[in-house]
Amino acid sequence: MRTHKCGELDTQQLGETVEICGWVHRRRDHGGVIFIDLRDRAGLVQVVVDPDTADTFATAESVRSEYVLRISGLVRSRPSGTVNANMRSGAIEILAKEIEVLNESETPPFPVESEIEVNEELRLRYRYIDLRRVAMQEKMKVRRDVTRVLRNFLDDNEFFEIETPYLTKATPEGARDYIVPSRTHENAFFALPQSPQLYKQILMVAGMDRYYQVVRCFRDEDLRADRQPEFTQLDIETSFMTEDEIMVIMEEMIRQLFAKVINVALPAEFPRMTYQEAIARYGIDRPDLRIPLELVDIADLLTTVDSKIFSGPANDPKSRIVAMRVPNGGKVLTRKAIDELTKFVGIYGAKGLAYIKVNALPDLSACDVNDRQAAVEEALQSPIVKSLPWNVLMEILARTHVAEGDLIFFGADKAHVVNEAMGALRVKLGHDLNLLEGEWKPVWVVDFPMFDWDEKAGRYNAIHHPFTAPSCSVEELVANPGAALSRAYDLVLNGTEVGGGSIRINRSAMQQTVLGILGIGEEEAQEKFGFLLEALKYGAPPHGGLAFGLDRLVMLMTGSTSIRDVIAFPKTQSAACPLVNAPAVVTDAQLKELGIRLIKPAGKEKA
Repeated sequence: MRTHKCGELDTQQLGETVEICGWVHRRRDHGGVIFIDLRDRAGLVQVVVDPDTADTFATAESVRSEYVLRISGLVRSRPSGTVNANMRSGAIEILAKEIEVLNESETPPFPVESEIEVNEELRLRYRYIDLRRVAMQEKMKVRRDVTRVLRNFLDDNEFFEIETPYLTKATPEGARDYIVPSRTHENAFFALPQSPQLYKQILMVAGMDRYYQVVRCFRDEDLRADRQPEFTQLDIETSFMTEDEIMVIMEEMIRQLFAKVINVALPAEFPRMTYQEAIARYGIDRPDLRIPLELVDIADLLTTVDSKIFSGPANDPKSRIVAMRVPNGGKVLTRKAIDELTKFVGIYGAKGLAYIKVNALPDLSACDVNDRQAAVEEALQSPIVKSLPWNVLMEILARTHVAEGDLIFFGADKAHVVNEAMGALRVKLGHDLNLLEGEWKPVWVVDFPMFDWDEKAGRYNAIHHPFTAPSCSVEELVANPGAALSRAYDLVLNGTEVGGGSIRINRSAMQQTVLGILGIGEEEAQEKFGFLLEALKYGAPPHGGLAFGLDRLVMLMTGSTSIRDVIAFPKTQSAACPLVNAPAVVTDAQLKELGIRLIKPAGKEKA
């Protein structure tokens, strides 16, 4: 139906008669001459309709935005002074000879030709309109390019692309499973995979050596900007490679990806940081290294101070006290702004947000010992200054390396509260105050703990998943599970975890030991993981791998703020699809066929 795409026309076609198809992006009537900007996936081209062609002109007068047209016309140069250098077709236009209306369009619920902000619920309800917008089509193009480059790299490095099942068995991997009832097996259910973790390990036992898959995964969990109930990951597994070797080859893949798709040169070597260092310096295990703010431990300075706000946590081994310097913060952050930040950290459980404004650096060189407290209090502005001795305040200033005009924020509470609240505050201030240094900062986070202790449940949980190998022996693991480190590694980019993996357990005895520590007894282990435990007995090679969040990578590479913007048909924050109104009820006949009876929630029964 067409000889060319709209956005691909340029001066090479001058003098040719071409046929194009697309949507009316914009229609303008200029004193008897009608201009139509016609749009397809490749871009825009300007069409001129002269009143000398009466039938064609009459058709052009009738068309409106988003009509679908087929146009035949002559490619000619634009008049002097009207060239659009921002478009490939900006130096030419098409003088229309014939216009065929392939389909009309009602007025769209929002304008396609404009990049104005549109309510997300409306965008998802009419996603087919939203996807016509240039910005969205560019994001889909980047996504296409990303998967192509990744596949090419892995193919070149002798990885096999192998599909694994979507209908599988429910296993405890951290999030809730989506359950699928089986019609042919009464009272039995499949589960949609949270990841192909167990299958890819079995592929290594099967001798596949190097595997990858661009795969859909499903997790029934609370949503946020970088989470969806169904998402896409690049899943990778290898045999006979150490974690260092895996990280090196994956670094090269990510470097090539950024260079080829968005022309960005990432560092020749990605830095590595232990989990403990990341938590100590940034309060989070996925630090944004573009932000220069750091947490500084000061609990040892405050064990004997009179203020219970500080001395209590300072003497509690499960608590933490940190200080964070904000350069020039004393000048740019008003009291109102500090009050807003206090509310912000409250979201993470912090009871308050103590601060000190450094109006001047205290000069104690000429002070008598008895005058030093007053001199320090005069230089610093804060409600807490009078409750802390001058020597403690001076040491805090020294440790945080403050300058005149800076501000220091404090966190004092249970360690997890301090880490979450101050870590989030660090990120917020970094963005709000434009403190970011550099555009791209990757980092590997390594040496994660194997387990964390769940006080409420009274048991250990796996930090990553139950199949991650520890860096110690079975005997050492049993003797002190809480001290064990895992052979896990996460790739973090600009504060977003884009990939994570580990060396896996390849011996049945170690796997059963880990499951036992997690409270999964031998009978339950056989029921849920018997197929894996059995496979590990048949010469399972040392193996490991990782998975990259494809949606998160594309989100970062396109400068989007949510993965919903880089998924063609995403779910809302409530895990619903406004386009097709899913999830939806099913018929009684379908339920009966599956042997399922619905129970109405309490309070919903009919009167």
